[in-house]
Amino acid sequence: MSSQRQRIMVANPRADHAYLREDIIAAMVRVFDSGSYMFGPEVARFEKSMADRIGTTGAVGVGSGTDALVLALLALGVGPGDEVLTVSHTAGPTVAAVLMVGAVPVLVDIDPSIYCLDPKTLQEAANIRTKAIIPVHLYGHPCDMEAICAFAQTRHIPVIEDCAQALEATINGRAVGSIGDVGCFSFYPTKNLGAIGDGGLVAARTRDIVDRLYQLRTYGWSKPQFSEVPNGRCSRLDELQAAILNVKLEHLACDIERRREIAGQYNAEFADLPLVLPAERLGCRHTYHLYVVRCDRRDALAEHLARAGIGSGIHYPFPVHVQPGLAAGSRIPQPLRFTEAIADEILTLPLHPGMPLEARRRVIESVRSYFGKS
Repeated sequence: MSSQRQRIMVANPRADHAYLREDIIAAMVRVFDSGSYMFGPEVARFEKSMADRIGTTGAVGVGSGTDALVLALLALGVGPGDEVLTVSHTAGPTVAAVLMVGAVPVLVDIDPSIYCLDPKTLQEAANIRTKAIIPVHLYGHPCDMEAICAFAQTRHIPVIEDCAQALEATINGRAVGSIGDVGCFSFYPTKNLGAIGDGGLVAARTRDIVDRLYQLRTYGWSKPQFSEVPNGRCSRLDELQAAILNVKLEHLACDIERRREIAGQYNAEFADLPLVLPAERLGCRHTYHLYVVRCDRRDALAEHLARAGIGSGIHYPFPVHVQPGLAAGSRIPQPLRFTEAIADEILTLPLHPGMPLEARRRVIESVRSYFGKS
């Protein structure tokens, strides 16, 4: 198969890293030669850069996005018997983190226009046991944080933003992760800022939460070898991944603009097709971690793309509430009407910063040809 007809993937971390190959290798060699592999200057630099970029008091590097959510919950005192409001239409780790601290996930419905938590569901879902809300900025579009935070403040409930897919998304110029009490980020290789491995980060508005997070990520230590805070973990962002992320962070703004450019091209080319295209609400900046459309013939469209050598995905085929390993012990206060309605319609099309123009054209032509359009 010629390079022109190679399979087009939904995401391609190798292609996204390729133009930074020499810089990344130099950073890796620098860490190797330093002899400092944990909690060294690369991690400190990355944490400060991220806190400054997001606009929070501090940021704490951890082992993964899931660890970020777990540590955020622990830092806010959430534990066994407490309830946490979040959505069923999300990646499993959002709810897995709630279960890991012994709390009860309370699953609410989404706003079908942006696929994020619907603030109107919160009043009926909350009760005296509600100890946190986790809105998920899904696919790169921000939740309605003004409404969510307004409700949370009336009940004195902390808000943990799941920003795993939405680094650099904003609401009226304000970065996600800085609006709630805590923001959690993932650096899984396909994310907006991807490591060559795994990593995560928790950003917090107040110094006391930042300090508690530092303790919790290392066994609850308040000083070396002295554990003071219960439920401490071992969750470290290592120097090697931090060095790689420091290189990539300098190019993140360009990568996001590239994502938005590709999404804009798709939006223009698909405007006349019977698809529901991604929305971008007034005042919001979508980062297009994923480009998700809705089609009432989703599976047939996916098969058509596959025959043309074009990958697609479903994010996510199974809502959390139908997965026994995650749904056990959760509470569903209302019917999840929109969550269930979109599960058979959503389809993720290829989009990543390293995607060449020819690949975009092939995706556009193949989608259009399915609907009989030239």
